[in-house]
This record gives sequence, structure tokens and C-alpha cells, in this order.
Amino acid sequence: MPPGKKPQGDELVAPLRVATVAALLVAASLAAAAPPRPQGPPAVLLSPDSLTRVSDHVYALIGFPNIGIVVGNRATLVVDTGLGARNGAVAAGEARKLAKGPLLYLTTTHFHPEHAAGEGGFPPNTVLIRDEAQQKELAENGRAMVERFSQMSAQNKALLAGVKFRAPDIVFDRELRVDLGGVTARLFWMGTAHTLGDEMIYVEPDKTLLSGDIVQNRMLPNLYGPNARLKSWVEILDRLRPLEPRYVVPDHGALGDGSLVEREYSLLSNLQSRTLELKRQGKSADDAGRILLAEFKTKYPDWPNLNGLPGLVKHVYSENP
Repeated sequence: MPPGKKPQGDELVAPLRVATVAALLVAASLAAAAPPRPQGPPAVLLSPDSLTRVSDHVYALIGFPNIGIVVGNRATLVVDTGLGARNGAVAAGEARKLAKGPLLYLTTTHFHPEHAAGEGGFPPNTVLIRDEAQQKELAENGRAMVERFSQMSAQNKALLAGVKFRAPDIVFDRELRVDLGGVTARLFWMGTAHTLGDEMIYVEPDKTLLSGDIVQNRMLPNLYGPNARLKSWVEILDRLRPLEPRYVVPDHGALGDGSLVEREYSLLSNLQSRTLELKRQGKSADDAGRILLAEFKTKYPDWPNLNGLPGLVKHVYSENP
């Protein structure tokens, strides 16, 4: 398919070729029903030692962010790149070890550097796929975001030195199904939430959702930038509920099961409705934030850090003038 051509609806992408290497499988159980264990900061440098088997066809490299690898009989799909080409090469290398078939696909959940700025570490013949809204955001703001991340630490600066973005081989509007051979990855965009172009991936027959930053494991949403919207975030979660995934691979934090969708929807929809109730009562955003922080710490004791909740309350106020 020519670079930049948009596949239609459910069009299947034909597989090409990468090397096949015997798979190294690192088994791990997903104890999502229990609260996540306290964790230190995620590793900026991806490690092959973190490779975790999620389901029959899905693996994850745990780090910053969690990298998804979906393995079919004819093709392999990597989801996200890590921060810079050095991390991208680690993700690509693990995909090669796991691969059973000839083609390597890469897609990214959104344009932030830890998700998209490592594509330079992948082989040149990797087929790069993005949704149209994400690609627009990357073209307009990707370089500025790389500069911002580079200023955060000397390590970031070194990892992001010389980053270049190439045009994707395939751009889709709302949905694309990729046939990997015995497993299908459904790439889809439901609207703006964390960013304008948030992409998610649903893997069949595994019933595994690679959720980007949209579904997390007891982590409040990060609403950064002018395109972030809590209202549409809640709407997207509501639309994800009928999927009833068996496993969820968030971009950040602990892996989990399908209950993560319902838990997050419950908290955020409740927060939104309670905030609007207090707004109608004439409470200021600051007062509502203080009231709801205390209320939600009691109502959701298994969420380890709700201190960002007052900021979300302010978003609800601004989105509902």
C-alpha cells in the first residue's frame, strides 16, 4: 500500500517480511483484582528482562511506557517505541525474538516522546501505522514535545538527541484491522481525551486491550495540553465497556484485567456528576475540589493517589461553563 494511503474501514493489511527467531516467553500472572503493589518510578531504559506474557499472542515490556508486542503467525505488531531510538531498538529486538512471521508493524498510541520518538530504532522496512488525528498532532507539536522532554533530565536529553520522525506508511481515520495471521489487531480512535489522537488496540481472539493512556490501573487521568478533555474521556470509557476485555495493558502502571475499564469509568463518571452537582449549588471550583478530594478518598480507598483530583474538578468546571 503506498505511503499515506488510508485503508477503508475493515480492510485487512497484507503481511510482508521480518526474520523469525525462537520465542523467549516470560510468564506472568495478572492479579488485577488486588490493588497494585507500590512501585518506584518506571524504568526510562527498557530492559528485555521485563518482558511479560499477557495472553496467547500479546506480550509487554514493562517500563516507560509499557510496550505491547502482538505476535501472529505471519506478522508482529509493536505498540509504542520507548523514549528515543535506543529504547526503540530494544522493543524491535524483542519483537524479532518473538516473531513467527515475516512482517514487523509499528503503531503508537499518541504523539508524546516516550510513545513515538523511538521509531528510529526500528528496521527501515517496519510498516508504521498511525491514526490521522495523532499524525496531525505529531506534525504540529511533536518537535516541541521532544524539546520539552529533553529539558527534563540529562538522560532524556541524551536519549532524544537527533530524533527524527518519518511519515507513516499507513494512515487511518477511525479504525483499521490488521491481520497478523491467526490473530487480528483492531486499531481504533474514539476521539480526544489525554491527547487529540489517542489510539487504542484490541486484540482478538485474546480479548486484550492495549489502552494507551486512556485506561490505567488506579491512576487519575493526565489532562495535559489544549486538546485534553475529561468529558470525552468519560464518554470513551463508556463506549469501551461493552468490549469486556479479559486483559488490559495500560501505557503506564501495572497491567490488569478488564475490570480496570469499569473501575475507571465508575470513578470518573461519579466525579463528573458530583462536580456538576456542586457547581449547580454555587460552589467554587476550589471548594468543590476540596470537598470531593475528601469524599473520594473515603469512597475509593484502593486508589493510591487521588491528590490530582482537584485539578480534574477544575477541568469539569471549564468544560461546562
